[in-house]
Amino acid sequence: MKSRTLKPKDSRERSSATDRDSLVPTAPLPEHMSQSIEAIIELHARHEKDVSRNQRIVENVANFFGRPAFLSSVLLVITLWITPNILPKRFGLPRFDPPPFPWLQLTLATSSLLMTTGVLIRQNRQEKLAEQRAQLTLQLNLLSEQKIAKLIALVEELRSDLPNVKNRYDPEAETMQKAADPQVVVTALEDTLTQELKNLQK
Repeated sequence: MKSRTLKPKDSRERSSATDRDSLVPTAPLPEHMSQSIEAIIELHARHEKDVSRNQRIVENVANFFGRPAFLSSVLLVITLWITPNILPKRFGLPRFDPPPFPWLQLTLATSSLLMTTGVLIRQNRQEKLAEQRAQLTLQLNLLSEQKIAKLIALVEELRSDLPNVKNRYDPEAETMQKAADPQVVVTALEDTLTQELKNLQK
């Protein structure tokens, strides 16, 4: 009599799930999504291509400033700097920077200036990229708003032409058929913010 080895339940479930996954086809991305992804990649690639070699070196160094390893290195250097300068003379270690550690203060101040400059250089480039993204988002939003207004106008025109649909006056739809003027929106926003600031200062 042959003995049969029973397969565990979880193994059968994993095997069936794997079989189902292998049978499910992977659909390609729609054309408009692929174009959007390519446009975003092109924007980032163009932005990275314009970076000079010196600026890239500075940004790589600035990136290291934000890592935990840099903090550990700074603490280690400060400890190794202060320790021989505060130990008693009987240990035989030279005091190259006795308290209040003027050379250490000068070194830290100079390092802080260089680190701040490197971080500002990196942030400046990131802000330019963020500004380009904001401009792109604004343009897409304005274009979408115009398209939506056009669609509402077409739907209202279709509704008035259909004999089975009761033609009724809709003031909201009539207002939404017209695309908003960006300059008017900005002016209204500035006036509102100015009035709110005046009210807060009272």
